[in-house]
Amino acid sequence: MKKHLIILLTALSVSVTAQESTYSFSLEEAVTFAIDSNYTAINARRDIAKALKQKWETTATGLPQVSGNVSYQNNLKQPVTLLPAEITGGEPGTFVPVTFGTKQTANAVATLNQLIFDGSYLVGLKAAKSFLRFSENANEKTNLEVRKGVINSYGSVLLSDELIAIFEKNKEALEKNLFETREIFKNGLTEEESVEQLEITLLDVDTQLSNARRSSVIARQMFNIALGIDVTAPVMFTDDLDTLALRQVSLELLDSNLNVEENVDYKIAQNLTEQRDLEMQLERSKALPSLNAFINYGAAANSDKFTFLNDNQVWFQSSILGFSLDIPIFSSGLRNARTQRAKIALDQAKTELEETKQQVNLDLNTAKSNYLFAIEKYENSKKNIELATRIENKNQVKFTEGLSTSFDLRQAQTQLYSAQQQYFQSMLDLINSKAEIETVLNTPQLRVTSEEIKNRY
Repeated sequence: MKKHLIILLTALSVSVTAQESTYSFSLEEAVTFAIDSNYTAINARRDIAKALKQKWETTATGLPQVSGNVSYQNNLKQPVTLLPAEITGGEPGTFVPVTFGTKQTANAVATLNQLIFDGSYLVGLKAAKSFLRFSENANEKTNLEVRKGVINSYGSVLLSDELIAIFEKNKEALEKNLFETREIFKNGLTEEESVEQLEITLLDVDTQLSNARRSSVIARQMFNIALGIDVTAPVMFTDDLDTLALRQVSLELLDSNLNVEENVDYKIAQNLTEQRDLEMQLERSKALPSLNAFINYGAAANSDKFTFLNDNQVWFQSSILGFSLDIPIFSSGLRNARTQRAKIALDQAKTELEETKQQVNLDLNTAKSNYLFAIEKYENSKKNIELATRIENKNQVKFTEGLSTSFDLRQAQTQLYSAQQQYFQSMLDLINSKAEIETVLNTPQLRVTSEEIKNRY
């Protein structure tokens, strides 16, 4: 009894573990999960966290900096100085060796440095904020790409499942058809070519079925990677291809107007232009003087023995307040050349920004055209599969009654199988083309701000 109980508990434990490692997603749930767990999305958020640290790092360089220094010296062999012997009443022209100071010394100094003015520091603060905005925009672009990738991979898995199902159905029908034709051939009521034609068709379908099964495994692994989960983790898909395709038909999208400043590619190009402008300001700021101040406080002690930790040790205090002004005077045209180079880079960035603006408009027009084509192809594919099914059914009847050749039947079957694949592919194309428009329009908004990142890192 005890042994059976242990086996039962072990089985329950394995069952619970298996359930915990199984995922189930609708398309929207998969997108939400991926934006949080996708490997690229995780690192994009870390880039924002790094930019926040870099912003503070730049800010801190202009704030008070305190450093301390403690030193200890033991003159194992003290230096000797020669003094004229006359000082001690000795013979003129002779010298007396003298040792100055104590054998051991200790010093402790604390220094506070403060930047008062530096043009490059002010530009650096602006650059740090600009880089943070760039990181936020780059993260937003990553999220949009992750969303588009998940939609594509989700649809690809559903497509492979549909193809497997239809190939299995076609294979089953063909095997039945082939069996009946072989029996008719054995009775001498049909030609051998009829059997061979069906065998060729069956081999083709069997090959396509094997390929669809392999493709399904790869599609599921790609989907898992897109979500940031183990490639071997089992996943259940709660949406089906037909439902998703019907939800994607939205003619209102074709009338959508683009606010180019909302497009993430344009925002990134704007960031790069801003950074080039700040680089030019940085080079100009290097011609300005910089002013720094410092104050220190220290104490020194001397002794022939190590008595620095004793209460009666005498420490001599000292303190210094100072300023340093660094004035650039002449650089042989170095600063001017760097400034001009930065200005040229800024002009290049402005040109690229204008090019990006035009490209974004072109991308939207292209996406709309592809989306409209995908809708038309989807509607036509539905009609084609109905026609191809009727044609194949008629040829089946004619072939059975001896009114049609096996070649005609094979042609009708091949046409049906092609129409079936085109129909399922058109649904995936429709889903992906809508996602492309939404990416250009930057809908939905998937922006993560630095304030949100602060709470996570």
